Amino acid sequence: MRDVREWSTGLLRLAKRRREPVVVQTLRSATAATIAYVIALRLSPEPAPLTAPLTALLVVQVTFYATLTNGIRRVNSVVAGVLVAIAFSVLVGLTWWSLALLIVAALAVGHLVRVDEYVAEVAISAMLVLGVTTVGFTAWARIVETLIGAVVGTACNLLLPPPVWVDEAGRSIEDLARRVRQLMLRMGEEAAGRTPWQRAAERLHEARRLDHDIVQVDASLRQAEDSLRLNPRVKEGLLHRVVLRTGLDTLEICTVVLRVLARSFTDLAKARGSEELFPPRVGATVEQLLSEIADAVVSFAVLVTTHLSENAESAEERLSAELRTAAGTRDRLAELLQEEIRKDWAHWQLLGAVLTETTRIIDELNTEHRTRRLLEELDRVSRGQRTKLPRLAWLRDRLGVQEELWRNRAGVGERSR
Repeated sequence: MRDVREWSTGLLRLAKRRREPVVVQTLRSATAATIAYVIALRLSPEPAPLTAPLTALLVVQVTFYATLTNGIRRVNSVVAGVLVAIAFSVLVGLTWWSLALLIVAALAVGHLVRVDEYVAEVAISAMLVLGVTTVGFTAWARIVETLIGAVVGTACNLLLPPPVWVDEAGRSIEDLARRVRQLMLRMGEEAAGRTPWQRAAERLHEARRLDHDIVQVDASLRQAEDSLRLNPRVKEGLLHRVVLRTGLDTLEICTVVLRVLARSFTDLAKARGSEELFPPRVGATVEQLLSEIADAVVSFAVLVTTHLSENAESAEERLSAELRTAAGTRDRLAELLQEEIRKDWAHWQLLGAVLTETTRIIDELNTEHRTRRLLEELDRVSRGQRTKLPRLAWLRDRLGVQEELWRNRAGVGERSR
């Protein structure tokens, strides 16, 4: 009975993990490689056509867009390598010096045909083909197996469509916002008391480490963007890409400003010495302001990762309310800092910087600012598409699909102006 429960628990865990990138990639790659090998056994003259499953394994990626582009590049690399090998077999054959020339020539051809990460595959294919006696027979077999693997890898993505990684990217954006929030809360708590400059410097280092988190979120977002390209399951892929990308850009700006704010706290702590970072009333107000801005950062992340219009509207209303509250606290802080500067002019630049930096974050999170950036990005992408694909843009205009449709579906209509 215990074994049955453990077995069922394992199945439940596997079912929960079925949409994780590692699980999905493993199952799809194994399926594509197996099918490619079975087909190659019937069509290839080789007794063990392992090139076909190898190609399918390398071609199948997490997204359909990556699969298609990788398949084309890999086929080009193999064909180029085979042609180089045939030319060398006719001219010089296989010797130690011809092998060196073969590798140099194959790598050069790989760069010329622009196969990107498959440049080494050109040299590998050339060496494998040149190393056998029946060059023509082996060359043909290798091309056939490569085509089989590429076709099977692409077909697997059509029959077993890959997941859309928008939710995964959205969770990474929200996690980044929560890390920013936690740092803001800690900075606010320390601003209300005596803060040694060493502790303030630690917060500065934490703010700098957020750059590494942004790189990871950017990688997740790029994967989501690729999963939306050429995906028949997605109707508004461009809109999703632009909303997430502009949202991440805004959070990145906020982290940069937060790093500057942490620097101002550190410099102020050094200047204060053993004194409190701020007077009690000012410190309490700074703590309250950073807490309110921290909540707004999370609400902003929820807004840009929300798909349903009803949830997006409620998220926007919550963000607007939090920003109004933060703006009121900011104004109260400005009055307190003005009184403090009248008493002591020694640190007016650092005190003014605190006000400037918190105001910049509030402005970046503003819904009107987000609307303007979103529309500018949509216009920029639209102009780029018109430049690259003028006929497609003309057809879209003839069908009446205008940019105003993007604006309405983005939830940036009259209610957010």
